[in-house]
Amino acid sequence: MLDEVDLSQTLKKKVYKPIRKAQIARIFELSELVYERKRPVIIVFEGWDAAGKGTTIRQLTAPLDARGFKVLATQAPRTHEKRKPWLWRFWMNLPRYGQIAIFDRSWYGRVLIERVNGLTPMPQWIAAYEEINNFERTLADDGAIFIKFWLHISKDEQLRRFLQLATEPENAWRVTAEDWENHRKYDEYLAAVRDMLTKTSTPIAPWTVVPSTDSEVRLFHVFNTIIRRLETALDLPPTTWPTLAELGNGDKNETKSGDKPKKKDKDGKQKKAVKTDAEALALTDGHASKKAKKARHKAKHKVDDGVGDGAASEVAQPGAIPVTAPELNPAKPAKNRKAAQQIAASTDEPAATVMEAPNA
Repeated sequence: MLDEVDLSQTLKKKVYKPIRKAQIARIFELSELVYERKRPVIIVFEGWDAAGKGTTIRQLTAPLDARGFKVLATQAPRTHEKRKPWLWRFWMNLPRYGQIAIFDRSWYGRVLIERVNGLTPMPQWIAAYEEINNFERTLADDGAIFIKFWLHISKDEQLRRFLQLATEPENAWRVTAEDWENHRKYDEYLAAVRDMLTKTSTPIAPWTVVPSTDSEVRLFHVFNTIIRRLETALDLPPTTWPTLAELGNGDKNETKSGDKPKKKDKDGKQKKAVKTDAEALALTDGHASKKAKKARHKAKHKVDDGVGDGAASEVAQPGAIPVTAPELNPAKPAKNRKAAQQIAASTDEPAATVMEAPNA
């Protein structure tokens, strides 16, 4: 089963987002039917360290009614639990009728951790396969619905995630010395996982191996499997969902059919779109009108300053020959209007009167 899993699958978040919302809504509807029909549901999450078990459980339980499910994080057996049959503590945490129990690690630690670390003698963990099958068969005969997941990642991917978590101060505590030791024994665990999947995957409680390299692919497989299993157990018509290949092809088609990215110049800036002829003509007319307004504005100011109508005619008729005005001595600015009129009158007198000689 592990050899058939493609760990290189990816899924764009924006493509999966509408499908994910529909899956979550469907899971909520099925959880209500589970309560109405009084069917206990047992969801088991097993997988490699840092494969995303906790994140997946949070995403799964977010839309559910808190009164209808419980999450059980399985730890090493305590002292009083070691004095009882090893399955006793799991019997005590079974879901009620109409309730969903989600196990973050489970009774399969007997054939994984206890086997690899030598905590249980070989005859006992070999016998555990049949004990687990009998345990699940008894619960299934009572109406329990089993959904079991193994979240799978490669050894290199697990190392990459460990290193990433270890370098983040807020997440460094999550990677313990035990996790590093388990990573060192990856190949031994891999052999134990293969035996577990082969010997405990039954028609009433089948295993689903989930590629967990990509988070969106992981959620897609988990949600799709839960919906399919619940609909089958509740005798409901199956809901049709697009396959992972179809979603990937849809993403490629969307990229091809979308607008092409704008070209960039040498400086890395986007080139502006070429304007149409009408826009270019309107822009030219606008610049021309602005220049004409500026010319009229200058002419008006010259008239107000006392230059005369001749200056205005020069602006209006740029082709006319300019008339050279007589040079005048600069006069001091007049203090009042009468003084200004006197200065203007003196300048209007003909030059001959000024050049007359006195009588002998």
